[in-house]
Amino acid sequence: MDSDAVRDHCASRKGASAEYPFGPGARVYKVLGKMFALVSDDEPRLSLKCDPVLAEVLRETYPAVRAGYHMNKRHWNTVDLDGGVPDAELIEMIDHSYELVAKGLSKVARERLAAT
Repeated sequence: MDSDAVRDHCASRKGASAEYPFGPGARVYKVLGKMFALVSDDEPRLSLKCDPVLAEVLRETYPAVRAGYHMNKRHWNTVDLDGGVPDAELIEMIDHSYELVAKGLSKVARERLAAT
């Protein structure tokens, strides 16, 4: 899966928006203001939130997955988009990150998201 397909999938998530809070080159995808993905515009890589136990499993399974680059290493993975992770798995990882973040929203925010 290339960077454009990753960006398209992130943007397709309900309530998702993209912005550049860290400056050019690091596109951040948020759900109602909370970050669930960071996609590099300069390099083929992305960072995703992940359950800590699953994060370790993914790091052990795929050499392209490592502890989050400039992120909380326990809760974030960085994935090289070099074909080392099957597309279906990558989509699951993006969806998992989105769902973790959406689940952590306030009740009011979750209701607002459900209504959109």
